[in-house]
Parts: sequence; structure tokens; C-alpha cells
Amino acid sequence: MKNNFITTNRHLKKGMALPLILMVAVASTLLSSCGIYSFRDAVIPENIKTVKIAFIENKARYINPQLAPQLTDKLLQKIINGTKLTRTNSDEAHYQIYATITNYDPSQTVGVSAQQASTNRLTVTVHILLKKTLENKEQEFDVTRNFDFSANLTLQAAESQLMDDILRNITDDIFNQIFSNW
Repeated sequence: MKNNFITTNRHLKKGMALPLILMVAVASTLLSSCGIYSFRDAVIPENIKTVKIAFIENKARYINPQLAPQLTDKLLQKIINGTKLTRTNSDEAHYQIYATITNYDPSQTVGVSAQQASTNRLTVTVHILLKKTLENKEQEFDVTRNFDFSANLTLQAAESQLMDDILRNITDDIFNQIFSNW
């Protein structure tokens, strides 16, 4: 009895593979003809060709002097490598991205062990203004991420350990907000 069930189950899986492959092929053909093209995570209308990425300003109460230039560069690289948009400095760019670091707060204690702080949290918030010139629309949103670190570390040591994660996560969140249709 057990062998018959396994054999029947295998035949069902094999029999379902071809229809599934056909459905995926048909769906991708239909979506490619809808006037939208897609790259990795990005969904961009065909008429959007250019992007202007302004230098990210740092207006947080506590300023890490490395964050704004590195975040600007990381966001620029993510957009250039993840889309077919052409970068420009023109105010006529189809997408114009302006960002400001509004919060960089390393002062939260989130873990306590033996009545002493064991884990601290760095909170980073970036405010984004996205201008869509072809649609004459503006979109504003905030991206906030928390990064925990050992309370035994100085802030400078924690920043050097966390910088890659901060840059990657904040960049990915901004990119997904702008280019993903969720």
C-alpha cells in the first residue's frame, strides 16, 4: 500500500510539472508585454529612463561624518547596478531622489543582564523625497532600522562593526520602497 502511494504521488508531481512550467512561461510573456520591465527587485515603467540622486544630507542630532557620503554612494551603486536607469544631474530627470538622515540615535539600552546593560541599540532614520517628474508627483517616506550591539563596545567600535549592515539595510529599504510594487 505504501509503495502505491509513493508511486502515485511521484506521478502527480511529474504530471503537474509541465502545466506549472507552461503557466510560468505564459505569465512571463504576458507581463513582458504590459509596458513594464523588471530587473532583480526593480519594477520600473518603460518611460522612466533617468534618475537624479542628490547627496544625502545629515541633519541628525548626532552626526556620523562617514554615513552620508557612504550611504549616497551605496544607494547610487544599487540603483545603477539594479536598474537600467541612466544617472543624471539634470532637474529634468524622470526620478529625482533627495534624502536626509534625520535620526542617528545610539542611546537606547535594549538588553540587561545582571542589572547592567548588555545590549545597546543604534536607530537610523532616513527621510526620502521622490519626485516623479513625468507624473508630476512627489512621494515622501521614512526608512528606519535598528542595529543592536554589545554594551561593552564604545560607540566608535560599534559603528565600525555595524557600518556595512547599516549601509546595506538602509540602501535596500530605500531601493525597495522606490522600485518595488509590493
